[in-house]
Amino acid sequence: MGALPQLRQCGSCIVCMRKTSVTQSRATRLAIIVSHPIQYYVPLYRRLARRDDLEVNVFFTWHGGRQPTEDHGFKSRFQWDIPLVDGYESEVVENTSGAPGTHRFFGLRNPTLLPRVLDWRPDIVHVTGYAWHSHLAAIRELSRRSIPVLFRGDSHLLDGPQRGLRWTAKRLALRRIFKWPAAFLYVGRANRAYYEAMGVPASRLHYCPHSIETDRFAAPSKELDLRAAAWRQELGIDDDRIVLLFAGKFEAKKRPLQLMQAVQRAADSRVVLVMVGDGEFSHEVKHFAGTEPGRFRVIPFQNQSQMPVVYRLGDLLILPSAYGETWGLAVNEAFACSRPALVSDRVGCSLDLIKPGLSGDIFQADNWNHFIEKLAALTLSRQHLKSLGLRAREISLTNGIAETEASLVRTIQDTIPSHPRAIHG
Repeated sequence: MGALPQLRQCGSCIVCMRKTSVTQSRATRLAIIVSHPIQYYVPLYRRLARRDDLEVNVFFTWHGGRQPTEDHGFKSRFQWDIPLVDGYESEVVENTSGAPGTHRFFGLRNPTLLPRVLDWRPDIVHVTGYAWHSHLAAIRELSRRSIPVLFRGDSHLLDGPQRGLRWTAKRLALRRIFKWPAAFLYVGRANRAYYEAMGVPASRLHYCPHSIETDRFAAPSKELDLRAAAWRQELGIDDDRIVLLFAGKFEAKKRPLQLMQAVQRAADSRVVLVMVGDGEFSHEVKHFAGTEPGRFRVIPFQNQSQMPVVYRLGDLLILPSAYGETWGLAVNEAFACSRPALVSDRVGCSLDLIKPGLSGDIFQADNWNHFIEKLAALTLSRQHLKSLGLRAREISLTNGIAETEASLVRTIQDTIPSHPRAIHG
């Protein structure tokens, strides 16, 4: 009889152990807070949603991508022509801003964001960007409630010397704000250096690379190459010409007009610059192109389904941004299409993707003579560019969605010890 209490106690312990096992084996609930469906992130959400060790819900704080929306960079309303809200759970949180959008701090005001996220009962929350009212408030409140936050951004310090009272005030504020997240998902070397400058310790820094849907751009390459070759003929570009490609917004930070002027100065009769995009300088770009039609072509904004062909129009991608180019995912896309890139040293991905002499090159943003020198070295021949493009493609294959997924899951495992340890596709 004296053994009975011990038996009851052991039985109780077994029940407790079973309950603990069930708790630990259930899927971790991952909430994702992001402004809107971004074509680069959606493939990651779909992969995460297919995992049996995660339950994922995405909370959009601007819009759900189902209607055309004004883009302040392109200066027009458009809607991406590839599916962006299929394959994962999501919901749009009401935005009460008078001028909604990601172009200003109060463009994202979502009074019900925190209650809705908390009602979903997440184990961990992934937040993209802090520079909006709702996202900043969510990071603060979640940390106060001891719900771990994974913060993802891509800021860097490549835009030049940081000085003055405004920079000092910003640095002091961010040093305080950056104490809130449990972990930071840095996308590359420049982004990591930014967090380190803001006082984030190495123990909270986890590599989680920017990536694209590589397969959509890389294959079927032969068919896409044929379509691009036919398009070049329609544009009146002979096969022996070397085509430089600019694909993006015609806005100040990307310097489309300065690029055109530099190409004109280079005076290489083999070179044609194709400008693809739209934006505030559209009229000026078209006017400049009209002054020398043999050297320039202008193509209007192209939607996502057409971009694998657009990159194949060129032999070399040019990204000459002077500031604010936190990464430059066009480089990832061009690489997947076997096209090398020439970028300024203000482009965030330059330290990670560009291998000078192998996958492209880097020029000093404030030195257009340096750009012309680098361009001349890269455009020795189309065959030389093709060999660089093969190396670029190899780099792209190691920076796909699967790598980003694996990095994110490892960070969740490190942040929540009870998360299942297995990583699978």
